[in-house]
Amino acid sequence: MFDLDKWQEIFYTIGRNKLRTFLTMFSVFWGIFMLLLLQGFGAGLLNGVMYEFRDDAVNSIFIAGGTTSKAANGMGINRRIQLTDEDYKALERMQGVEHLTGRFYLQSASTVRRGDYYSSFNVRAVHPDHRYLEKTEMVKGRYLNPIDLNERRKVAVIGTKVAEILYPNGEEPMGTEIDVNGIVYNVVGLFVDDGNDGEGETLYIPITTAQMAYGGANRIDNLMFTMGDATVEESKEIEEEAKKILISHHRFDPEDRSAVRMWNSLENFQRFVNLFAGINIFIWVVGIGTIIAGIVGVSNIMLIIVKERTKEIGIRKALGATPGSIVGLIVQEAIFITIVAGYLGLLAGVGLIELVNYLLQSSGGGVDFFRNPEIDLQTALMATLLLVIAGALAGFFPARKAAAIPPIEALREE
Repeated sequence: MFDLDKWQEIFYTIGRNKLRTFLTMFSVFWGIFMLLLLQGFGAGLLNGVMYEFRDDAVNSIFIAGGTTSKAANGMGINRRIQLTDEDYKALERMQGVEHLTGRFYLQSASTVRRGDYYSSFNVRAVHPDHRYLEKTEMVKGRYLNPIDLNERRKVAVIGTKVAEILYPNGEEPMGTEIDVNGIVYNVVGLFVDDGNDGEGETLYIPITTAQMAYGGANRIDNLMFTMGDATVEESKEIEEEAKKILISHHRFDPEDRSAVRMWNSLENFQRFVNLFAGINIFIWVVGIGTIIAGIVGVSNIMLIIVKERTKEIGIRKALGATPGSIVGLIVQEAIFITIVAGYLGLLAGVGLIELVNYLLQSSGGGVDFFRNPEIDLQTALMATLLLVIAGALAGFFPARKAAAIPPIEALREE
């Protein structure tokens, strides 16, 4: 039952002790606010890193030829290591390789034309399995297939941004012809790639066609392959085995790290996962520390408040108030203060995180290392409940002790 007189008394007491009420509320407010802030920004950093990994298969190894820095097998330094079809075929036979592709680049940007429409785009000559490395999603038509490679067909799969420029009036690109550096290709597929903006401005053509048409011979610029459900340790073994194959083909020093560059995405992904696991632990340690500090602050201030009201409690008892009504009044006051302060902390924390998220979205979706900060509202509510319980207990125990003092002794308190 709602007791108006009791609430009027609570508000009167709060108004009479503004500074102590503010300090109590600030302890709770700050604990909740900081917990949300740490959670939100920690999640933003994690989402930013995960966003960078979204475009490529995580369980993959990337290989690029480099330049030797050590003499080996009678050959000097500064020797260019050029990957070839033989490397591709050897890796194709290697155990642990799931999807394998090579890349052959025409040049930094190639002129692509359709009638009166033209522009410069990235053209990648690849194997059919490339779609699994780049997570390419087909919108229309098909991707490259083994027959395209075997017959050296002049076919192309284009990105959505390419289609927007070459087909500005919404024409159907499937089956049309485009000119790539003077050679005509038939468009067989349209894809979308959730990578950076440059992915949509890319064309894929068969690697065998490009090697023949653009003087590539048997050259390959990059090799990439996935490793199925391999563990990090297994991926290291597969990486080492691939390196041995390349050493046998190109005869460079095994300790020469600049001869061939190898990037183990799974190993590096695991490093980031471990890093953010540590960051998450740190966030929770700091967050729990902040909550504990809030609990201690509430407890200390409530202890002082009850101590100062001992004489008032004695007067209430002398006038006939029961210990239960006195304790209930103080506990109700403590719960009210902590609930209001916790709610304000929630509002401030959620509001700031949403503001940051809005600013990031307004600026184009975020920066590379920070995206979509978010909070666990359930955790915040549990923390608020914990502080409310702590506030109630902080008011209950000293109030019960003060209520047990005989009225004559309580009235002597200064």
